[in-house]
Amino acid sequence: MLSIVLIALSLSMDAFAVSVCSGIAIRELRCFHAVRASLFFGIFQFIMPVAGWFLGKTFTAYIQAVDHWIAFGLLAFIGGKMIREAGQETAREARKPGAATSGTSEPASREPCGKRAADIRNLRVLLTLAAATSIDALAVGLSFSLLNQGIWAPAAVIGGVTFAVCLTGFEFGRRIGLALERGAQMLGGLILIGIGIRILLEHLGAFGN
Repeated sequence: MLSIVLIALSLSMDAFAVSVCSGIAIRELRCFHAVRASLFFGIFQFIMPVAGWFLGKTFTAYIQAVDHWIAFGLLAFIGGKMIREAGQETAREARKPGAATSGTSEPASREPCGKRAADIRNLRVLLTLAAATSIDALAVGLSFSLLNQGIWAPAAVIGGVTFAVCLTGFEFGRRIGLALERGAQMLGGLILIGIGIRILLEHLGAFGN
């Protein structure tokens, strides 16, 4: 169960990042919009692992011999992508003129939110963001099917954790800003890679015995 919770937290980091940016950039954001957006993010994070699981079950017979390597590769890829994106955003911030010497009271890191914090009050935009931030969960569902693990309980945990994390993200966005967002995304990537390594080592150890 701990692994499921850690996976859920990791998968929720993209949606958390959007929530943080929305909390920063949309000053008129109401509680209704934050709750609705969190619900959409959570529902999509529930649906995607289930879809990936059923997709994996269709092809399990063909790839069973290398399933643990595929699971490791998927999780490592997702985690590495999250770490790379967080590092690239940090590097862009460092290259900004006056980023370190800004004399204004406005945090220098607020500007990048303009692109990521599309207006979640718009239902079409919200649907697009919810789908985009849950793509990684599709690959995780696929890895669960390859490992012959059930999906309904993990998917429910992933969706519920995402909902709670996003609600927190909206509030954090108002108070803390992008420094936390980038750190959380990088932490999520490291967690996913670590879980992938654990899966690989467990299967290699079982094969050795």
